[in-house]
Amino acid sequence: MRERETRLYELLEPTVNSLGFELVGVLWRDGRSRGLIRIYIDRDEGVTVDDCARVSHRVNGLLDVEDPVAGKYDLEVSSPGVDRPLFVPRDFARFAGADVEVTLRNPFAGRRRLKGTLGGYRDGLVLVDEHGTEHGFAISEIESANLVPHWEN
Repeated sequence: MRERETRLYELLEPTVNSLGFELVGVLWRDGRSRGLIRIYIDRDEGVTVDDCARVSHRVNGLLDVEDPVAGKYDLEVSSPGVDRPLFVPRDFARFAGADVEVTLRNPFAGRRRLKGTLGGYRDGLVLVDEHGTEHGFAISEIESANLVPHWEN
């Protein structure tokens, strides 16, 4: 996560946790007329539309009071879905062994996108095994990382 997203995460996590959810991650996107704050929540039982609405209402109030972002923005609250985004070290450790797609901020070996098996998080690096070759990246080098869903036929 970038600095602004990290600050938002730290601000919102206690409130989201107090409602019984895990704050999976926070995304901030600048827009021409409005920005976007997208937060992902989860819990073992799953997340319903009503859960998202309840969290949105509480988080909206907190953002109004704390005013951490200048200008206008929209707030979206969502479950992480089957292509769950990965944000923090515990995500990369938790989903070790899963297939993952990683987009880097800068090219690595001429590419920004890699698909492979998540090797976890070790020594400050996210490990990705791509065709038998393990690569390590600092979280700051990663633009986005998502699990790759597998569909049963």
